[in-house]
Amino acid sequence: MKMITRRGIFLWILVFAFVFGLGFMTYSLLSDGDSWVMQPYNSHLYHNGELIGAGKITDRNGRSLAETNNGKREYNDSLTTRKATLHAVGDLQGFISTGVQNVYKAKLTGYNSLTGIYSVIKNGSGNDMQLTLDADACDVAYKALSNYKAGTVGVINYKTGETLVMTSTPSYDPQNKPSDIDDNDAYSGAYINRLLTGLYTPGSTFKIVTAICAIENIPDIYDRTFKCTGEYDPGSGTPIECNARHGTLTFEQALAKSCNSTFAQIAIELGPQKLADTAKELGLTSKVTLNNDIDSSTGRFFLESKDADDYVGWTGIGQGDTLVSPIAMLRLVGAIANDGTAVSLNLVESFATKAGKALDIGFTAKETPLLSSDVAAKMKKLLRNNVKEQYGDYNYKGLHLCAKSGTAQIDNVDSHNTAWFVGFMDDDEHPYAFVVLVEYGNSGSQTAGPIANKVLQALVENDIVNIGLHFFLKDVRPMLPPVMNRSIVDA
Repeated sequence: MKMITRRGIFLWILVFAFVFGLGFMTYSLLSDGDSWVMQPYNSHLYHNGELIGAGKITDRNGRSLAETNNGKREYNDSLTTRKATLHAVGDLQGFISTGVQNVYKAKLTGYNSLTGIYSVIKNGSGNDMQLTLDADACDVAYKALSNYKAGTVGVINYKTGETLVMTSTPSYDPQNKPSDIDDNDAYSGAYINRLLTGLYTPGSTFKIVTAICAIENIPDIYDRTFKCTGEYDPGSGTPIECNARHGTLTFEQALAKSCNSTFAQIAIELGPQKLADTAKELGLTSKVTLNNDIDSSTGRFFLESKDADDYVGWTGIGQGDTLVSPIAMLRLVGAIANDGTAVSLNLVESFATKAGKALDIGFTAKETPLLSSDVAAKMKKLLRNNVKEQYGDYNYKGLHLCAKSGTAQIDNVDSHNTAWFVGFMDDDEHPYAFVVLVEYGNSGSQTAGPIANKVLQALVENDIVNIGLHFFLKDVRPMLPPVMNRSIVDA
């Protein structure tokens, strides 16, 4: 009897272990099955370590950016487009972590827990994806950046959150990857999406943060005047040098002329805690996520109550140990344009099967207040005044631009400066916010500003063309002969 009892207990243990193991395997399959399948040794999806089983990726206008043909992954016919959209689309080997081909590789192959990779086996490739990118505008950004060692351009629709431009340099041709990419200095940092994962000293673009903090905490800030003699001596430590002797300035004039002396004084008066709180509230110390899946680097802001006044002053003008990601600064100026509210950013517009059936992309848009509508309205006026009084509307014809430049000093050599230009178009028909950053770019307004102008002008022009094409297809096409209709479709 005791023998039977022991055997029974042993059998129950085996049954329990089997059921537990089966349950664990089922759970793992449902939760991690995609990572099992998406291994480079899966010949249905990879060839020589390169992803080939993914579906077609297009820009917002339907231009093909990457697709699988006869078991081979092919990119756009244009070399410029391949390089301009590389960091958004991604490479075949997965070295560019933020590329959609890496982040969404399972979904692009059509994998699911019920049918596995049946779509690839049947059709040769998986699900198709449409991005929010405007490839033509990305081309313009890439050509403008290619004159410099490294940089990035980002443009979003600040009302919808769509990412229209995401271009980073140095780049390379993913279809013909350079053999010396890991050894050639020209490709240093080529795998990095500088818009998302780069962290930079903000320079004078941080005066936007200091200005917001001042508006929120110094009631008479608009009634004051400030005297600039070319530098500001906080009483101890290193004096804060200015870019000129500006004389007597109002708060508005100080921002337009980017007066270091004035903003150092303001920062010291505000104190470390208020500046730190404002930087956090504006999202500069948080990651920015696109489509709930693609993360940026987290910014850093170093100020403590014990810090000396000179360090607080340098930090207030963007020259301390502060580091921000370009996408976080882009999100901030977009919020200013959108009455203080930041919308969720997205890069992926839609997924669809080969049969054209729409798939849920799992993206839920939300709004996050970063600053009050009153403060946003005041900042909008200040940034608009910058362009009218300092940068010149004639340099940005028809854009109705609100902007702030920045020149972050890395060392004592001007040519090593990081050049910034951030802002937005105050235009309901073209609600675009932008960031341009150029490493070794010397001056923000002189280097980054013209790049922003080229890219925004291209976007506006594309909008006009697309609207015209829309009305043509809607109103004129039905009256055309069938053969002409077919030609339009083919085109």
